[in-house]
Amino acid sequence: MKRLFVDLEICSNCPKCIVECSYFYHPQNNGITSLREYATFSLVCRQCKEAPCVNSCYHNALEKQTDGILKRYTFLCTSCKSCSIACPFGVIMPEFIEYLDSKCDFCIGKPEEIPLCVKSCPYKAVDLKEIEEDPLNNIYFVGKALAVHSRKWIKEDILPKKK
Repeated sequence: MKRLFVDLEICSNCPKCIVECSYFYHPQNNGITSLREYATFSLVCRQCKEAPCVNSCYHNALEKQTDGILKRYTFLCTSCKSCSIACPFGVIMPEFIEYLDSKCDFCIGKPEEIPLCVKSCPYKAVDLKEIEEDPLNNIYFVGKALAVHSRKWIKEDILPKKK
């Protein structure tokens, strides 16, 4: 099965995202923001027990799901960026929290063979390909249609080794 593949290590270092998107309902979408948010909340977020980002949102637009992954309710979000300021690890980037947001539908099942985001990314941070999950090479599946290359934050990585 082909999956949309996003290399967050390349994508996070772009000076400005110029990726285009063919999503019908939001043609002004820069194409990758919602995917970056989804991938970052799944892999990079520290998933704090008390979640200062969630507690700081006075519109209740952020929720920590049962699996620990953050979910942002875009209809409730006013883009106040309180969660960005509250996150002690800088995981919630201010550019993720746009007032107008659209969801990526991964272009799965569309007649166009290569999605516009893949065609328009000059840095090759986005691709559509057959790929296997490979934690040793930092490739993880996020949902059914997305594969992400990123170092996954794991709590045990920072804990001192037991003697």
